[in-house]
Amino acid sequence: MKRSRAEEFLEFASGRTGHLYRSACLLTSGDTHSAEDLVQETLGRMYAVWGRVARLDNPAAYAQTVLVRTFLSQRRRRSATERPLGDVPDIAADVRGDPALRVALLDALAELPPKDRAVVVLRYWEDRSIEETAEVMRVSSAAVRTRSVRALARLRERLGGSVVAFVGC
Repeated sequence: MKRSRAEEFLEFASGRTGHLYRSACLLTSGDTHSAEDLVQETLGRMYAVWGRVARLDNPAAYAQTVLVRTFLSQRRRRSATERPLGDVPDIAADVRGDPALRVALLDALAELPPKDRAVVVLRYWEDRSIEETAEVMRVSSAAVRTRSVRALARLRERLGGSVVAFVGC
C-alpha cells in the first residue's frame, strides 16, 4: 500500500524533530523558543519540497542543511538581534551532567558570531567534515578551517582553556 506524501513527511518529521531541536538549541545559544521556531521553519520548508527531498539519499542531512541555512538567514535580519529583557532559564527535565557546565557552554557559544557558531555546531556537534560544512554554509573549505580555529580559540579563552570538560554536554 502506497503511503501519501503527508504520511511520509510526518514519519520523517517525527523521527528527526528531536535531533533538529538539539542542533537548533546550540545554534540559538540555548534560546529554546527561537530553537522551536527554527525547527518549525525548517520543517515547513522541507514539507514544501518533500516530493523532491524524499527521493534524496539522505533527507536527514538535507534537513540539517536547511536548519543551518535558515538560522544564518535569520541572523542577517535586523530583528534577529532583539532579545527579551527578562530571560528565565528553561532547563529540560532530561538534562544530563552538570547544568552549570551546559549554561557556561551555551553562554560561550552565544558570544560567537552566528557563522562561527554554525561552524562549531556543524563540525563538532554534527560531526561533519570540513567539506560538508563548507557546502552547507556555502563558503570555502579554507573559510571553515579559519572559522573553526577562531571559534575554538574564543571558546577556550572564555571557558578557561579546558573545553574537554564540555565534551559530555
